[in-house]
Amino acid sequence: MRDRSRALGALIVVAAAPALVGAVQPSTDVSASVTGLRSAKGQILACLTMRPDKFPNCQNDPAAKRLIVPAAAPSLDFGKVGAGRYAIALIHDENANGKLDKRLMIPREGFGFSQDAPVMMGPPRFDSAAFPVNGFGEHLNIKMRYLF
Repeated sequence: MRDRSRALGALIVVAAAPALVGAVQPSTDVSASVTGLRSAKGQILACLTMRPDKFPNCQNDPAAKRLIVPAAAPSLDFGKVGAGRYAIALIHDENANGKLDKRLMIPREGFGFSQDAPVMMGPPRFDSAAFPVNGFGEHLNIKMRYLF
């Protein structure tokens, strides 16, 4: 009986080992292609965050991944991220001044969001743009939109 208890105890430890190893979040590559650019001028400012309270401007999110890529080559590679829900916000900074230019609160430059999240009187909510990352490579297509 004692041998059986040891064997059962060993089996429990072996069965639990994957769960302990799984406690470390796997990382997955996240990338995106930008479509619908009206010109190859300037740069694309990109932000990937998993914090709803920091979306779409993840400037105050230290864990956010930010990219700046030439608009002439609009391919984004955020690298490895842990499992979770993320959202991406993009700006086509055509004059390369590092910000979204506006006129009377209306964007003069392009913008885009993951999941092609709808824009209604302001940026979409995180939940509209969120997509899952769960251990498989994620590649998104994000459409740039312009109001002017």
